[in-house]
Amino acid sequence: MTTTAALRVGQRQPDQDLVAAELAAATFLTALGVDLASGGLAQTPARMARAYAELLSPREFAFTTFANDEGYDELVVTRDIPIRSVCEHHLLPFVGVAHVGYLPGDRIVGLSKLARVVQLFAHGPQLQERLTRQIAVCLDTNLRPGAVGVVIEAEHLCMTMRGVQAAGARTSTSTFLGRLRDDARAREEFLTMAGVGSH
Repeated sequence: MTTTAALRVGQRQPDQDLVAAELAAATFLTALGVDLASGGLAQTPARMARAYAELLSPREFAFTTFANDEGYDELVVTRDIPIRSVCEHHLLPFVGVAHVGYLPGDRIVGLSKLARVVQLFAHGPQLQERLTRQIAVCLDTNLRPGAVGVVIEAEHLCMTMRGVQAAGARTSTSTFLGRLRDDARAREEFLTMAGVGSH
């Protein structure tokens, strides 16, 4: 008989004042020479405040696991999970995909929860390197699998739209725990299943 368990996973919700954020956005844009009285810009500060509030707010969820009654002992990989986050250095977005997998132990996880873990840590000012590790550590802590692998491939607007303006450049980061860290063949299997390097 399959038994389920759900654990609430989340981060502290930040205090938000959308009215103050809208006023600050208007002041910020005006200071940069943007004429908020022209055309469709009148509501831009409010839209900007709501957009950043959404990008910076993590969403708690129930991390549902099931007993591994069948004794499944091969990799489970979900690839191309969309990521939208904000670089903590410039508060510009970075977007891309995460490939997340694990080697089941006593429990398996509802597959949608892999995407939920990615989304949880993507919300808020982030570094891609930290995000990659946070996802892996969360899965390792809450699932106790034999291995965890996370690879993120993303384009950072702070790099492609300003400064060096390296349009199309993508950054890849990875974290491997357990058997995927120690066993090169298992790691290669994960990377093949995730399609990493085949783009």
